[in-house]
Amino acid sequence: MAVTAQHAPAVRISSPTGRWILLTTVLGSSMAMLDSTVVNVALPRIGRDLDANLAALQWTVNAYMVTLAGLILLGGSLGDRYGRRRIFVLGVVWFATASLLCGLAPNAAILVGARALQGIGGALLTPGSLALIQASFHPDDRGRAVGLWSGFGGIGAAVGPFLGGWLVAGPGWRWVFLLNVPLALVCAPIAVRHVPESSGGTARGRFDVLGAALGALSLALVTYALIEARNGTLAVALTAVAGVLAAVAFVYVEKHRRDPMMPPGIFASSQFTAVNLVTLCVYAAFGGFFFLTALQLQVVAGYSPLEAGTALLPTTALMLLFSARSGALADRIGPRLPLTAGPLLCAVALLLMLRVGKGADYLTDVLPALLVMGAGMVTLVAPLTATVLASVDTSRAGLASGINNAAARAAGLIAVAALPLLAGMGPEAYRSADAFDAAFRRAMPICAAVLVVGAVLAFTTVRRPAPGCRRPECRTHGSVTTPPLETGRGGAAATGTGPAS
Repeated sequence: MAVTAQHAPAVRISSPTGRWILLTTVLGSSMAMLDSTVVNVALPRIGRDLDANLAALQWTVNAYMVTLAGLILLGGSLGDRYGRRRIFVLGVVWFATASLLCGLAPNAAILVGARALQGIGGALLTPGSLALIQASFHPDDRGRAVGLWSGFGGIGAAVGPFLGGWLVAGPGWRWVFLLNVPLALVCAPIAVRHVPESSGGTARGRFDVLGAALGALSLALVTYALIEARNGTLAVALTAVAGVLAAVAFVYVEKHRRDPMMPPGIFASSQFTAVNLVTLCVYAAFGGFFFLTALQLQVVAGYSPLEAGTALLPTTALMLLFSARSGALADRIGPRLPLTAGPLLCAVALLLMLRVGKGADYLTDVLPALLVMGAGMVTLVAPLTATVLASVDTSRAGLASGINNAAARAAGLIAVAALPLLAGMGPEAYRSADAFDAAFRRAMPICAAVLVVGAVLAFTTVRRPAPGCRRPECRTHGSVTTPPLETGRGGAAATGTGPAS
């Protein structure tokens, strides 16, 4: 059975096909969701087993984020053109193959390369899971289907740190990656056999491969320059200049193409631009916080991987339980207050993390900070997504969400690259509790200051959306690393194949 943009989707959630679609999309999105939450917990063991320095650990996180952030818009448009199920399955298989390479990596260099390949798979499957639901289900069932999908995905995000800690402490860190292989072996055959194909029948124009390549190249070069900046060599300086030039070339290409991946005209909305600036501040702080906290709990506080993974559960659990209610509250009072108060609460949480040192007690030192962090994230994430969607025309909702999601990922990877440098963290700092603790205590106030900047931006620029604007369909949200990725009403994923404005 094929579903196209010219035919109304008719799958009911109670039908066998509906249940298969839900299972497939939950499994696929869970692969990417788990990966984004479990790898940080595994970093100390990866560094020890592969004799890797801090820069290699930074790249273990960032190599994945570079390709994912740079290509996620292109991944959505590929699904619209060639079939969402086809590209989704390709992404699942690609992601699992790269995960296998990660699990078998004999050294840090191969692990980093495999992580970059893994990000390409993530860019193919991430937009496709929600797009498949929206393109397949009957309009009367779509809201419930999206709710179930996002709810189960949130559970996966909550389980991720605990599962990652258990795997690292038990079978070993390689199973953090190898776990994706059996998930893919279940997901891909079910998708091929039971999920209807769909595509955007009106998708036309050329793919903006050059724009995607320049965007990813710019992120990679700037990230390399930040990670290696402590060496102060000419090569690092030249790499930084090349990264800036690649970014300029990206803007030039997007401005002059007929079918750009990121149409510059979308930034004509001052509200859209402002909310993306807030997103950059917020998710830069989040990226740095979760990267360093997983190390701080193990290297300095002496927690096991399982204890460190479990320690982070409250933040995700609060997101899962209360994100829908936060979105409803923001609908009533407007987004400016939540987008101001949320980052300020998170800034307080980061300052509370300064209590976490050697021998830190979980109930009195760690848990209060994580509860405040969770409350801040609950307050701001749902209104952030709603404001992004409301700031552009409904026909561009998928594109707007994709840009916002990519901005959050780019902010996180830049933070992971820059924060150790700004905090004076040496290449071997994670091997010394005293050295890492000192740098952590310099890093948290920096992250808190970035959050305060985000709060000020929100207070001075964000306004109440017009009545009747587009609202998010993903009401429940459990990810702590990125805002939810929405699609167009007809199932169109975050694309960049439309005409430029």
